[in-house]
Amino acid sequence: MKHLFAALVATVFSFVSPAMSQENPVVVELYTSQGCSSCPAADALLHKLAAREDVIALALHVDYWDYIGWKDPFGDPAHAKRQRAYAAAGNRRSIYTPEMVVGGVTDIVGAKPMELSKAIAEHARQPAQVALALSRDGGNLRIRAEELKPGAGPMTVHLLRYTPLRTTEIKKGENRGKTLDYANVVEGWIVLGDWDGEAPLVMNAAVDGDKPVVVIVQKQNAGPILAAARLR
Repeated sequence: MKHLFAALVATVFSFVSPAMSQENPVVVELYTSQGCSSCPAADALLHKLAAREDVIALALHVDYWDYIGWKDPFGDPAHAKRQRAYAAAGNRRSIYTPEMVVGGVTDIVGAKPMELSKAIAEHARQPAQVALALSRDGGNLRIRAEELKPGAGPMTVHLLRYTPLRTTEIKKGENRGKTLDYANVVEGWIVLGDWDGEAPLVMNAAVDGDKPVVVIVQKQNAGPILAAARLR
């Protein structure tokens, strides 16, 4: 079974399209928790996914499993709030870990490499609706966006940072005794503003430090992600 899972992970890892990575990368959000015994396999899958240039892989640690014995140091209630918004948009009654959300639309329960690979490929084939470009001058991030198809709005512009690799020795809870690596751990997710798409968007944001910066343009109310870009 381990060999089969490794082969499936390799399949997900192998699909790389440099052209797509520059124009319209697919966003994959993993909702995970160090207090969840089912999450390490999905965390490992995201770790592989983080190496792909055509994907922006994001680990959003939630806090709702903290009560069962281990407080996730990366957990943020804002991540659970975003996950609940996805559940409401998809008419799902509950939230859970691990869950992957691809392109703001497709939800995948657990670590399912082939299902994930298929979803990423399907989203990558879709024509871009918004052109998005980022540039940085010191502590100033400049964001430019333009509708490629009319009617994409209203949209929300998000900004986030992440740490590419973090390691935790888990001493309590369901994963006690394990030392695990986590890829692309999200922090500092903020909403920069709304955009109706009727005129090109030009926006500035203050950023500091050298952690990667990601900007996401998404349909309002946890709708599809229409564009995403990253600066490392």
